[in-house]
Amino acid sequence: MLSLYPEIEPYATHNFKMEPLSNGNNHTVYVEECGNPTGIPVVFLHGGPGSGCRPQHRRYFDPEQYRIILFDQRGCGRSLPSGELENNSSEFLINDMETIRQTLNVEQWLIFGGSWGATLGLLYAQTYPERVSAMLLRGVFLGREQDINWVYAEGGASNLFPEAWHDLVKNLPTSEHKTPLKAYYEQLTHQDETRQIAAAMTLDAWESTIVTMRDHHYQAEPTDEVGPLAHSRIQLHYALNHCFIDASPILDNINRLRHIPCQIVQGRYDIVCPVQQSWQLHQAWPESKLNIVPLAGHAAGEAALIDALVNATDDFALDLS
Repeated sequence: MLSLYPEIEPYATHNFKMEPLSNGNNHTVYVEECGNPTGIPVVFLHGGPGSGCRPQHRRYFDPEQYRIILFDQRGCGRSLPSGELENNSSEFLINDMETIRQTLNVEQWLIFGGSWGATLGLLYAQTYPERVSAMLLRGVFLGREQDINWVYAEGGASNLFPEAWHDLVKNLPTSEHKTPLKAYYEQLTHQDETRQIAAAMTLDAWESTIVTMRDHHYQAEPTDEVGPLAHSRIQLHYALNHCFIDASPILDNINRLRHIPCQIVQGRYDIVCPVQQSWQLHQAWPESKLNIVPLAGHAAGEAALIDALVNATDDFALDLS
C-alpha cells in the first residue's frame, strides 16, 4: 500500500481579487503553490461545493515532480467573503480557474478533482480542453438532478442509512421529509444564527455518516470540528440550482475531452457518488481508464483510495515529464 507524501508547506500563497459585488466588496480567492516550482503543474479541486483545501491535499503528489496548485473556491476556506453566494456559480468558478492559470503562467495543467471537484474539473476541461494535460477524477459526481436527489431526497442513500435520514428530517414538517433541501436552505439563511448553526450541524452529521466506509455506526466525537456554516450554505445553493449546468450536461459534451488522458478512481461502496456515475462517464468516454477500488467508499482519505490516487499521480508524473 502506498501512503501520502510527507507533509509540505507552500512556497507561495496568493489572494486573487475578482470582480466587484453589489455591496462594493470583491470575491478574493486564496491560492497556494507547493512542491517544485518548475515541476508538472497540477491543480487540486476540492469537493463540496463549499468545503476547501486542507494540508493533506498537498500530499497526493510527489513534491519533486509536481508544481502543486491548490485554491479555495469562492466563499470557501480562506477565500472571502466567507459563504458569499452572489456571483457564485459553476461559470464563475471556471473563470477563476482560468484566471489562476494565466496569472501563474501555466500553459497546461493536470486536473485532480474528487466528488464536486471532479464535476468542476470536467466543466473546466470542456470549456478549455487545450489547457488540460490530463485528468485524475475520484468519486465522480455528474451534477444531475438524480445525482443530487440520491444524497438529499428520500429513496437514495436514505434507504441505506434510514436511522441517519430520520435524524436529518425528524424536526422538519412532514411535508418536507421526502425533499428537505429547501427547508434546510431556509434555515441556513434565516436571520436567527442559532437556527443556522443547528441546521449546519444536522446536515454535517448526515454527510459525515455516509461519506466513509467504517465498521461501526458514525458518532461525532467531541474533538470533531463542525464544518463552517459557509460550507452548508454554498453546498445547498449549488444543489438547489442543479449545479448551474442544466443547459449543458456533462455527458453531452464528452467529445471535447477524448484526446485528454484520464484516470477515474472510484470506491465500489461510495454512498455519496455511487459507482454508476463513474461507470456512465467511462462508457461515454471509453478512452478513459476506470479503476474501481473494491473495498472503498467516498472519502479520499481512506487507505485504499490513497493508494490508488498516489499510484495514479506517480503514473502521470512519468507520462507527463
